[in-house]
Amino acid sequence: MDSQTDSVRHRSRMPVRGMTCAVCAGRIEKMVGRMEGVETVAVNLATEVMDVTWDDRTDLDAIVRQVSALGFEAMPPDAAPAGGGNDLRFAVSGMTCAVCAGRIEKVVGTMDGVGAVSVNLAAETAQVTPLPGVDAGSLAASVVERISGLGFGATLQEQAADAASSASLWERQRHDADARLARMKARLVPEFGFTVPLLLLSMGHMMGLPLPGFLHPAHSPLTFAVAQLLLTLPVMWSGRDFYRIGFGNLRRLSPNMDSLVALGTGAAFIYSLWNTVEIALGVDVAHRVMDLYYESAAVLITLVSLGKYFEMRSRARTSEAIKSLMDLAPETALRLVSADGGPAVGHEAGDGTNVAVQEVPVAEVRAGDLLQVRPGARIPVDGTVVSGTSSVDESMLTGESLPVSKTGGDSVAGGTINRLGTFVMRAERVGADTVLARIIRLVEEAQGSKAPIANIADRVSLYFVPTVMALAVLAGVGWYTVGDADFTFALRIFVAVMVIACPCAMGLATPTSIMVGTGRGAQLGILVKSGAALETAGRVDTVVFDKTGTLTEGKPRLVHVSAVEDGPWQTDVSASGGDGTQGGASGMRLTQPLAPDVAEDTPRRMVLRLAASLEAVSEHPLAEAILAGAAEAGIAPWPVEAFEAVPGRGVRGRVRTDAGESGVLLGNHAFMAEAGVAGLDAHGLREMLDALADAGVTPLLLAAAGEMRGIVGVADPLRAEARGVLERLRQCGVRAVMLTGDNRRTAEAIARQAGMDEVVAEVMPDAKEREVSRLQGEGRVVAMVGDGINDAPALARADVGIAMGTGIDVAVEAGDIVLLRGGLTSVPVAMQLSRATMRNIRQNLFWAFGYNVLGIPVAAGLLYAFGGPTLSPMLAGAAMALSSVSVVGNALRLRLFTPERGGTC
Repeated sequence: MDSQTDSVRHRSRMPVRGMTCAVCAGRIEKMVGRMEGVETVAVNLATEVMDVTWDDRTDLDAIVRQVSALGFEAMPPDAAPAGGGNDLRFAVSGMTCAVCAGRIEKVVGTMDGVGAVSVNLAAETAQVTPLPGVDAGSLAASVVERISGLGFGATLQEQAADAASSASLWERQRHDADARLARMKARLVPEFGFTVPLLLLSMGHMMGLPLPGFLHPAHSPLTFAVAQLLLTLPVMWSGRDFYRIGFGNLRRLSPNMDSLVALGTGAAFIYSLWNTVEIALGVDVAHRVMDLYYESAAVLITLVSLGKYFEMRSRARTSEAIKSLMDLAPETALRLVSADGGPAVGHEAGDGTNVAVQEVPVAEVRAGDLLQVRPGARIPVDGTVVSGTSSVDESMLTGESLPVSKTGGDSVAGGTINRLGTFVMRAERVGADTVLARIIRLVEEAQGSKAPIANIADRVSLYFVPTVMALAVLAGVGWYTVGDADFTFALRIFVAVMVIACPCAMGLATPTSIMVGTGRGAQLGILVKSGAALETAGRVDTVVFDKTGTLTEGKPRLVHVSAVEDGPWQTDVSASGGDGTQGGASGMRLTQPLAPDVAEDTPRRMVLRLAASLEAVSEHPLAEAILAGAAEAGIAPWPVEAFEAVPGRGVRGRVRTDAGESGVLLGNHAFMAEAGVAGLDAHGLREMLDALADAGVTPLLLAAAGEMRGIVGVADPLRAEARGVLERLRQCGVRAVMLTGDNRRTAEAIARQAGMDEVVAEVMPDAKEREVSRLQGEGRVVAMVGDGINDAPALARADVGIAMGTGIDVAVEAGDIVLLRGGLTSVPVAMQLSRATMRNIRQNLFWAFGYNVLGIPVAAGLLYAFGGPTLSPMLAGAAMALSSVSVVGNALRLRLFTPERGGTC
């Protein structure tokens, strides 16, 4: 076998700081992706996270060293024990575009001891995975030092162990972001404070504004020039990060957006400074005094800083979905302790003796602890009710608006709300193992993932900055040499081209939409686990449904009871489905299960009581449904003796009724025939059994004292919303296929009730995967909807695996999309969300690319060549700033996404 096939695959997601535009992210992907052993690498500019997969031919240490060599900064959460598998998370400051993020990933990736690294520009984080055996504490210090050496800031963050600590970590990150916003806002004050008078001084006299004689260029040219210089210097000092980062990346041969701003404004400033020196020396004063561009440099820095401030403020809003999930986790819990201060035990919790209540942080709760939950409080962790009863609001997980009754032995989930009553629970899953913590982790990973469509912008942005620099030089030189323009005009052209071409908009076009889209999906109970799944869901043209637990409720119910004494068997009897019973084939009505007020001596009641008596000692899967139906009718089973189960046939026993003992049989027709039961040839019986089977009902014949007495029917009912969902998909041109291991007759019955297009029955779980592959071979984009248990192979094979969240533990691991609320109505909603997100991404990419396609030629003087105007560098700076803000603002519209009703997907 090939060694590569034998190698173990590793994966890590890491925050990366220092990225300022799409070029940074693209460079990280390019350099890390070239490493031997690296299989996939995706850097998300908006979330500032890198997701990398590699095999044994390389290691995390080498990947991190590679990122560090690029000049970016990553900060791990805390020092993980050697080989413990804990990633280090860093808060990284100073990134301004994707190039920065790419450089950090490259440089840190080359460090010894680093197995994987991922930098997220939007979240300004870097996640580093240490190699097994590496001391995480010393590695974290080395990473911080290496990132700092690249000109970025790095801070090690504590790792979030559960939903509560994730919220705390998020709050610290938000606090850091707010602090950065405050610093950016504080810098805007002097920038505007000096730029506005500089503009009035440099251009006011051209607009007729009076200037005092000692500042007028005609009377005091040197004072006029020096005053502008003095007003420009504070602005440049305030925007010094543009030069520190921009020239630093230029020196490393990885220019980014800051490099463009630094070169453009730096050229304007140096040219103006040289003219100021010549004015002081008396060289061509009249011409030089009108050839100053201090205001261009100052205005550009001010406008770009303003744009970055608005961009960052908007980006901070994209993570509000994460915050809303984190808010569900309580910070403290009420732990029961014994009088001696030790853990309380079960009997103490039950009788309340020698027990004290201690309020502790949720992070200190351990599995096995007994916790008291009071009315109105959020349940702190996952566990089981030990004593007490209550009603719990589980809508945040299931979408069910009505509270669910809880009593001893029932499970409860952390983050849900205790509405009524006080109860004691035993903590079972705590920290990162709770359902809520896992959901939060899934959303975070999805927001940091990258959709395939992002590769377009990534490929372009990687070469964008060097290309723009070359175009700016060519445009300036071309106008100066070929176009016979003076140096001043050529300089304006050079600066305008350098400044207008901002790659940030391209880098943010896709990740911001994915962040908002996946966050909105989580609010709607749809967990999208990756950007790729979000993109593909909108292109699905075939949806394959599992039957049991997906199209049906997954829990058999008693739906039919009939007795010989009621009269001859009638093939056209039964119910319409609108009365709460199992709807059957067209024209057939299934008799409703008995109500509690049905008279004790009715033949149907006697049939059900005899059946329930046998099933009370049976382990058959249908026994529970019959017993539940009898309990609903208020029927108690009789004692049974000499019970015997005949596999594949039925059960028999002696039932001690009120009238004495009687031999009773319950099973299929073959079982009755073998026992010689009389009445099997009664008119209409065979047709009745066939009709029940065709309706998806499993009929069980009941005989007593050797004679047929009646029939009970059990079925797994179709979900109430199934027919409407399938009709909606059909209107959207989506083909629906049912794939089940059940027998064909039952499968076809359910398909008729649901309005299914195609049925594939009697297939084993491994064959389901082959059926999905067959559909894909026909050119179909296939989504598989299943419960995530026996459907895992098919879910993995499908283009999009959609797992029903009723079995959250398995479903979360199996599907690309998890429907937390369990209902089928979320299937078309997930497709709607995908299409809305992709429309949003395409809009962002259109404006990002279109802005540069139109802006660069105008800035280069194309319109001027045909008699039109030139683009002022100041307007170019304003346009550049607005481009990123508009892209983020457009992405934020997805927060208003509402599922469409009717036939639209």
